[in-house]
Amino acid sequence: LDEESMRKVTERIIELGDKKELVTREDLPYIVSDVLKHGVVSESVKLKSYIVTLAHGLKPMATVKIGINGKEFEENSSGDGQYDAFVRALRKIYKVTLGRKFPMLTNYAVSIPPGGRTDAFVQTVITWSFEEKVFRTRGLDADQTEAAIKATMKMLNIIENEYE
Repeated sequence: LDEESMRKVTERIIELGDKKELVTREDLPYIVSDVLKHGVVSESVKLKSYIVTLAHGLKPMATVKIGINGKEFEENSSGDGQYDAFVRALRKIYKVTLGRKFPMLTNYAVSIPPGGRTDAFVQTVITWSFEEKVFRTRGLDADQTEAAIKATMKMLNIIENEYE
């Protein structure tokens, strides 16, 4: 890595350490990929809060609050899984409340480093189709749903640039 890339990766590792996350050698390729494969996109869309629930015998539910350019929007939905419920709530905000198009998820891939640790970092790579463009976003976290949510928030910030 060049000096600037090394600085960015080191900052991310320190950030994870400050959150008391254990970073192993197996995690490093995922961290490097997450940090370096995404240019800095302005954060017009911010995840204010969310809750996802999963209970035996009930459909997963999500309540999501996001901020878009300083305005807050909140919605809830159920889904076939926690992430599906989260995305359905976002879709309601974009399609119903804002009257905007929402990208189509075309591929969802999860990578977990070898070693079998239950707290290993998970990298989620999601491929999206929007306005005849195909692009990918990545999220990295010890929790698979959180990794997917991070990748989705990156997607929202990319498409928000189209609307501005």
